[in-house]
Amino acid sequence: MTSNTPKLQETILEFLTKNAGVSYSAERIAHAMDMDNADQFTPIIQALAQLERDKKVRVTDKGEFEAIIKEAPIVGTFHGNDKGFGFVEYDPDLPDMFINPDHTMHALNGDQVAVKVLRPGDPAAGQGPEAQVIKIIEHNYDKVVGEFKQETVGGFIGEVILKDKKLAKYRFFVTDKGLKPMDGEVVTATIDTYPSDDSPEAMTGTVNEVIGNRDEPGIDILQVIYSHDVPHEFPQDAMDQANAIPLHVLPEEKVGRKDITNQPLVTIDAIESKDLDDAVVAWKMENGHYHLGVHIADVSHYVKPGTPLDKEAYKRGTSVYLTDRVVPMLPKRLSNGICSLNPGEERLAMSCEMEIDEQGRIVNHKIFQSVMRSHARMTYKAVNKILESHDEKTIEQYKDLVPMFETMGELHKILLKSRKRRGAIDFEAPEAKIIVDETGHPIDIQLRERGTSERMIESFMLAANETVAEHYFNEHVPFLYRIHETPDKDRIKNFVEFLSVFGIDVHGDINNIKPKMLQQVLKDVAGKPEEQMVQVMMLRSMQQAKYSDEELGHFGLGAKYYTHFTSPIRRYPDDTVHRLIKWYDEKGKDEHAKAAWRDRLPEIADHTSTTERRGIDTERDVDSMKKAEYMADHVGETFDAVVSSVMKFGLFVELENTCEGLIHISAMQDDYYEYSEKHMALIGRRTHRIFQIGQPIKVRLNRVDKDLREVDFEMVNPEDAPKTKIRVPHDNDNRRRGGGNKDKRRGNYGHVKRRDHRQNNGHVNKRQINRGQTRHHNNSSHDNHTEGRRRH
Repeated sequence: MTSNTPKLQETILEFLTKNAGVSYSAERIAHAMDMDNADQFTPIIQALAQLERDKKVRVTDKGEFEAIIKEAPIVGTFHGNDKGFGFVEYDPDLPDMFINPDHTMHALNGDQVAVKVLRPGDPAAGQGPEAQVIKIIEHNYDKVVGEFKQETVGGFIGEVILKDKKLAKYRFFVTDKGLKPMDGEVVTATIDTYPSDDSPEAMTGTVNEVIGNRDEPGIDILQVIYSHDVPHEFPQDAMDQANAIPLHVLPEEKVGRKDITNQPLVTIDAIESKDLDDAVVAWKMENGHYHLGVHIADVSHYVKPGTPLDKEAYKRGTSVYLTDRVVPMLPKRLSNGICSLNPGEERLAMSCEMEIDEQGRIVNHKIFQSVMRSHARMTYKAVNKILESHDEKTIEQYKDLVPMFETMGELHKILLKSRKRRGAIDFEAPEAKIIVDETGHPIDIQLRERGTSERMIESFMLAANETVAEHYFNEHVPFLYRIHETPDKDRIKNFVEFLSVFGIDVHGDINNIKPKMLQQVLKDVAGKPEEQMVQVMMLRSMQQAKYSDEELGHFGLGAKYYTHFTSPIRRYPDDTVHRLIKWYDEKGKDEHAKAAWRDRLPEIADHTSTTERRGIDTERDVDSMKKAEYMADHVGETFDAVVSSVMKFGLFVELENTCEGLIHISAMQDDYYEYSEKHMALIGRRTHRIFQIGQPIKVRLNRVDKDLREVDFEMVNPEDAPKTKIRVPHDNDNRRRGGGNKDKRRGNYGHVKRRDHRQNNGHVNKRQINRGQTRHHNNSSHDNHTEGRRRH
């Protein structure tokens, strides 16, 4: 290069950038460019001068040149507070960044933002980093859902009342460009303008759909479905495809499948279940081992890749189970028809047969396509009557199947012992079913009971899922797994420190945590007052279960290999696993066969993990809304409760019926309460009364807001609380005055940054840990019973 060309500038800049942090003289740069001749030196100097003017290089104090490296902005998710400040979550292992109200750029909850660090954190002082939002990369909200209020003002035709907690402080004005709804109709509207310096608490947009009138039964749940963007209406081409599928198995469809119609397979489900996607059979073998057959509806036979049904199922990812309805992944013609293992009907299945020894080890297995026929549609209730209460009438009714159920009961106990030996962690928490009348109004909340049959089916499904996962892991082929990674070391360290405050030891190396170590902790505190508190804190220390194309094991189950094989009617990952099994059966396992799936599986895993979280959030919001609606009929009544979480601003409590609410600090009038972070407790300065997680208390219901899902209690008989010798340092940050700050009593409630509230110092709903075969929240920090079979 002999002239000052852009190419020379580019070459110099590339050299300096590769050696970032090191400065070079012009001579050394010329030598590196192989331009040592005197006539080549001038272009080097000219190029460097231009780069300096362009602020791409700088001259050091020594007169040398170095590249100016622009740090890439940190990108994360913004979580706002109703007081105007917020936090940006950018790394699960690092503290969130505080954003003061002047530095948010009016970002909304969930927005993806770029930030500039203003002040690094100081762990020694307990101070997190502070940053400034410099760009909103992607808005979390592009539409809103709410009730339309007709009012012509300032060129707008009305306003959408926002009931989403995260948007409650904003007003949304409707332009006349879209639909013109009637007063009181619930609508969806696209957002045209977002909050700005000129209008910091206002948005504008156009109505594009009317959902219905606010007073119509079920419109409240539909509003939640819309607000979470859950697809709930099947497109016509998907319905046409479903309607064209025969309602019985055709002779040509049986070709190449093993006929197991003579085996006494049964389905065991809840009474109300209609989508029966698994059948089981068991018998004692001559060698003393057990034969266990788990036979799953072959949905993949009917939902072919790339078809309208498949595209819609992928878009939904999962069925969503709400109080009085299901938003299914597949049309009812499939889910309740040809794919449901209804008694006496031939059905196509994917089968996993296992030989299990007396220690619960699976010593042999087969995975294959089959044709089956269910011999009985059993219910959990009926099987429990046989195995638990030995009801003579039920035993007589099913006398031909009773010996098999007894064998199943034996096998379940063996499998359960085997899981416990390897350290599977079992959380026990009450589960509730909300009963509504014909108008959708909740009239009762009933606690579900998990009996032997529920746990038995859970054991069998877990065994099949593990067997399938291990089989294809050993085949060294691309596959879809369900993973629950080992907890983060820092979180475990914090958990162990928390336990030490209460004199609870963790036996073993905490730098190499094993599930059996945590299982032992639960065993040690079982039946003790601190049991619930320890369970909650343990859950917070764990990671989130998800789908992955890498087998990283399932920590909570203590399983090296795990997948989801057993629920293809309601989970897309299970359908994908069935396709993979068929693919390798038909195409072999050479590189060409493996390459077809290798790049697709990471996307499927990521998408289905996301849709699972969306479903859980929708279910959670409907649950809390309906529970709040139920409690609204009981304002003024007194209840027994347990403290489920302790925050600086008050206590979250849970009733026996699983309804939850807040005792705000301002309602604790009997003393001046201060928060002890180390002990996760509120402590009265004068009386030394202490309130901690798991503590039983009596409460009175003061206020309910169904729309915001807020339930407020006050303490009854606070003098009954235990006293402590713990003293809280009297600094301004820790003080929370009981009976004071009335004007701020809503404080952080409902706008607590979710991650803080749930994981750091907040409230964990154990029913979201995915209860066995009867519970549906698979995506919590620990899906111990990952099948979560729901039937509505």
